Amino acid sequence: MSGSGNPGPGAAPCRFAHYFVLCGIDAESGLEPDELAVLYQYLQADLHGKSSDTADKTSGENFDQSPLRRTFKSKVLAHYPQNIEWNPFDQDAVNMLCMPKGLSFRTQADNRDPQLHSFIITREDGSRTYGFVLTFFEEVTSKQICTAMQTLYQMHNAEQYSSVCASSSCSMDSLASSIDEGDATSLAKLQRYNSYDISRDTLYVSKCICLITPLPFMQACKKFLIQLYKAVTSQQPPPLPLESYIHNILYEVPLPPPGRSLKFYGVYEPIICQRPGPNELPLSDYPLREVFELLGLENLVQVFTCVLLEMQILLYSQDYQRLMTVAEGITTLLFPFQWQHVYVPILPASLLHFLDAPVPYLMGLQSKEGTDRSKLELPQEANLCFVDIDNHFIELPEEFPQFPNKLEFIQEISEVLLQFGIPPEGNLHCSDSATKLKNLVLSDLVNDKKNGNIPSNALNMYELLKGNETIARLQALAKRTGVSMEKMTISTPLTEEKDGKLSCEELELRDYKLNVQLREVFANRFTQMFADYEAFVIQAAPDMESWLTNREQMQNFDKASFLSDQPEPYLPFLSHFIETQMFATFIDNKIMSQWEEKDPFLRVFDSRIEKIRLYNVRAPALRTSNYQKCSTLKEAGQLSIQRLVLADIVAPEPHILSCEKQQSDTQSIEQRLMKIDHTAIHPHLLDMKIGQGKYEQGFFPKLQSDVLATGPTNNNRWASRSATTQRRKDRLRQHSEHIGLDNDMREKYMQEARSLGKNLRQPKLSDLSPAVIAQTNWKFVEGLLKECRMKTKRMLVEKMGHEAVELGHGEANITGLEENTLIASLCDLLERIWSHGLQVKQGKSALWSHLLQYQEREEKQEHSAESPVGGGTERRKSDTGITLPTLRVSLIQDMRHVQNMSEIKTDVGRARAWIRLSLEKKLLSQHLKQLLSNQALAKKLYKRYAFLRCEEEREQFLYHLLSLNAVDYFCFTSVFTTIMIPYRSVIIPIKKLSNAITTSNPWICVSGELGDSGVMQIPKNHLEMTFECQNLGKLTTVQIGHDNSGLLAKWLVDCVMVRNEITGHTYKFPCGRWLGKGVDDGSLERILIGELVSSAADEELGKQCRTPPQQKSPTVTRRLSITSLTGRNTRPNTGQIQEGIGEAVNNIVKHFHKPEKERGSLTILLCGENGLVAALEQVFHHGFKSARIFHKNVFIWDFIEKAVAYFETSDHIGDNEEALLLQRSSCKTFCHYVNAINTAPRNIGKDGKFQILVCLGTRDHLLFQWIPLLAECPPITRMYEENALLRDRMTVNSLIRVLQTLQDFNIILEGSLIKGVDV
Repeated sequence: MSGSGNPGPGAAPCRFAHYFVLCGIDAESGLEPDELAVLYQYLQADLHGKSSDTADKTSGENFDQSPLRRTFKSKVLAHYPQNIEWNPFDQDAVNMLCMPKGLSFRTQADNRDPQLHSFIITREDGSRTYGFVLTFFEEVTSKQICTAMQTLYQMHNAEQYSSVCASSSCSMDSLASSIDEGDATSLAKLQRYNSYDISRDTLYVSKCICLITPLPFMQACKKFLIQLYKAVTSQQPPPLPLESYIHNILYEVPLPPPGRSLKFYGVYEPIICQRPGPNELPLSDYPLREVFELLGLENLVQVFTCVLLEMQILLYSQDYQRLMTVAEGITTLLFPFQWQHVYVPILPASLLHFLDAPVPYLMGLQSKEGTDRSKLELPQEANLCFVDIDNHFIELPEEFPQFPNKLEFIQEISEVLLQFGIPPEGNLHCSDSATKLKNLVLSDLVNDKKNGNIPSNALNMYELLKGNETIARLQALAKRTGVSMEKMTISTPLTEEKDGKLSCEELELRDYKLNVQLREVFANRFTQMFADYEAFVIQAAPDMESWLTNREQMQNFDKASFLSDQPEPYLPFLSHFIETQMFATFIDNKIMSQWEEKDPFLRVFDSRIEKIRLYNVRAPALRTSNYQKCSTLKEAGQLSIQRLVLADIVAPEPHILSCEKQQSDTQSIEQRLMKIDHTAIHPHLLDMKIGQGKYEQGFFPKLQSDVLATGPTNNNRWASRSATTQRRKDRLRQHSEHIGLDNDMREKYMQEARSLGKNLRQPKLSDLSPAVIAQTNWKFVEGLLKECRMKTKRMLVEKMGHEAVELGHGEANITGLEENTLIASLCDLLERIWSHGLQVKQGKSALWSHLLQYQEREEKQEHSAESPVGGGTERRKSDTGITLPTLRVSLIQDMRHVQNMSEIKTDVGRARAWIRLSLEKKLLSQHLKQLLSNQALAKKLYKRYAFLRCEEEREQFLYHLLSLNAVDYFCFTSVFTTIMIPYRSVIIPIKKLSNAITTSNPWICVSGELGDSGVMQIPKNHLEMTFECQNLGKLTTVQIGHDNSGLLAKWLVDCVMVRNEITGHTYKFPCGRWLGKGVDDGSLERILIGELVSSAADEELGKQCRTPPQQKSPTVTRRLSITSLTGRNTRPNTGQIQEGIGEAVNNIVKHFHKPEKERGSLTILLCGENGLVAALEQVFHHGFKSARIFHKNVFIWDFIEKAVAYFETSDHIGDNEEALLLQRSSCKTFCHYVNAINTAPRNIGKDGKFQILVCLGTRDHLLFQWIPLLAECPPITRMYEENALLRDRMTVNSLIRVLQTLQDFNIILEGSLIKGVDV
């Protein structure tokens, strides 16, 4: 809020108001065109690429307009005191915000009602000052200014007349529109309403009075200013000179301490305000009723979500106070979080270039009358939430997650709103007259006893609003979620009225109660969602200095564990939200609270969590998505409402404000405070020169500056008390500084730590020189580069796994959800970079627009010469010389892939898809470098200061993106799951030992995580084929086989290669076995397990950065049977076999202990190299008498079949009956499974059948029952040597124990593994 400095006169940090300001026309300098408006026109002309001399024809504030509608320069005429050390007076900013449109002129024929608005100035350190402004019209007494206005009109009319004569064919309508677009329909009408005749008309000019305060006491300031205005316009002079009242509020009225109330005196009546206590929600004096009426409930929740996710928010309205009310209302509801980025609720027209800021912002822009949204050119819209307040309309970014439990949340808020008679869809026409009309209708409804509206205790609100669309929609949604709205009632006491009309006090009381209840509902949501946040805060540093020094390297919050603890429906929102700056600052404040006084927001939030724990003790782990309503609404605000007065304060007498205004200028709720803790000194006569400050009705007097320049010399009691407190604080601060680092170092670290992640501190409103604009843009460039460094580092650290953990970077896992969030935020960053410094905006996505223009230029050159492409991917050769043809690296080709995706409808969507595709292909940096290498295009599209034209920063940015090539992303494949993708497959035979081509009819079926291609016939005499099917995801298996027809049917296949032609991902499916009857194990089809082949470029990068590659599927040809071709297999010893079994089972157990979204392929763990099937094969092969001289080779499956034959013919002899029954049932299921595999309509060989048996046994938790049966059946003695592992009782028992650990898991097998087997 206000900075802490040394207390000056009147212990200023504790003063209620810092400055009183008067702005208006400077009679000495006369009528000056507003330079800022000229600059604005110039900027607009520049934006549209027009010459500045035509600017005045196109701009809204043009000099073609009638003089009464032009913008003239206002000045700060006086401000008191001259300056305050801890809050220096910024004359330009205050003038700009007091009169954002400059001076306005009116005649007696125009409406001259006073207008109230407020503004906020956010200083560079983030502290805020509030301004409250009353603008009124004063008669112009200067002959010189009246004559100047008359002259301007004569020139204007002459110009219009000449333009009429010049185009005699011009119709009256088009003439009028050329004079002042959309304003008048005929010249006569225009001259009647927009004319000024010095002899006939009285000229009025706007003037404003303003209070600047450290806290937003809106109601109190509004009341004080209205009383001042009333004193000026009243027929009677005020009781004391105005200086007395202004001196009093500046120097003698203190800030009420937290939790206390204060009474001070205006010109006519006392004014009371109160400040929330240390454990209450922070001060908020803006009526939330207006925010909900202006936006409607559903729109507000959407905008609120965008603010939480730190998007760019642009509010748009003709009314400055609406901009301020909505901005302050929404940021108030963020509690316990605080908006950390650019915050300018009223952006003067001359500062439109701020919208170019490539950072999150919350800004308000004044719309001009009759301006259409479509005419508003905004630099970037990819991540923009546009809020048209006056038209009750919002435009949302394309992709953003919904707020958790959104429907129930809306339902709960709507119940609160309906209790106060506010329709949840808002009031589309919230004009004052509409409000007045609504209240008249409401009073008629309440008093109309004929229609049954007799005063009763409750009205059935559902019946009352049965025809309401929003209610009907909410009710339908609520029914689905099991909530009933029928029982909602509204108590009539809230709408009881005296003489059929709510008094101002009652309206204020209602607004106040509504504010408190709505804020409670919002605060309760965060209390429920983050009740256990403390458990995940990482307190790594022993002291503040080491924490601040290493702040950037440290992880402060265990995001992965926090997310794994949340209900599934919350995850899309929470995974985005915990990446925001407001959440990071919240956690930083929590860590800092070990060493510093707790942040006030944090203190209140923590105390609420404590309360929840006391009232409902729940295990933190039991997170449910059940909606818990706010239970404290009844008690909400009791502390404040207890202080409401029953007493003697009378509502103000009617004054010049119109009736409708009275509605919006509701008087302060604090008028009815029961116990006034502090009463300020009464205004009193000052030592003034006689005759000055003379009263003249309707004119604000020239104030005596000498009496207002300084405060009273004697420090009153509150001043000295606060000075003592301040001295104590200073001593404590110095003490802590001496203990820690020396002050400068500490301050430096503090600043850096605090601003970490904030790309730009608040822009200055005052100085608009080109140098300052350039410096602001330079800060943007530095901020973007820093953000890029942080984001790429985070993406790498999260993805790199174990090496990152060893280096101390926290957990070695990243969920698919988290990865998606990080990539979405990278897409957002790239959009912001491409939007910075754009010359002319085309389309919503600046990046896609740039790509399209590049594509157009390249395609023109393509027919004449081959466009430069990056090095193609390496040729994938095998020992046979058959290869996959090289996939060309082409930026344009990747764009065409995205353009062919009919699922994507917008430019923003296409840009994001292209980024994801480039990232997955590890070409993002290379593609963007190529895009930016066309310097002529970059110069055409971007201004000199744009990020993309800062060479050094651009190079660093591309380098940071290049680092992302160190890890594998599947961010395109995993997101666009329904698109059609072309694949190319190549079958590579072993030519030395077999025919390259088989005479039979081969077929192939490719399966992935998202589905399979179905069986496809391979064209005869071809080893390569391309096919298109819906995205299969990461590829897992290939089934390959043939029908054994023709002379050369036997086929020895080395491997199958399959490539995704869009992403370039190539998979190798090793085989190394025969396909054919009477050879090997007689298999006519095989199931091959795939691995992703890393490119040579990846391997090279891997060597450089020593990053462990992603866990791969088998890298060696599938382990061959003992009867393999070469017979050179080195047999593993018993220790290695047992170790292999342990590792295979352990990997499956670990797989199931990971969160579902992080698990890899189970197929690889079962059937891949070092998988469970391979490990069990080793066990069964140990001591197996397989090779026979002059006989056919024997396979494990032969032993299995012999065992089945034995089980089916023999009777069992068991130790006891129970064991016998168990054994019988195990034998029965074993025989059933083996027979089902043998009779399946598939030509699978003996080793393939063993693989299916192991997979089914694992799935159905039967393996550990089958092993002892096989170890004890008689065929084992004939087929196994004495020392075989299966004949060793201890080994078999340990094998059974290991396999039993898989019993707890629900194993789901891929369809391709067990297709056709019916058990």
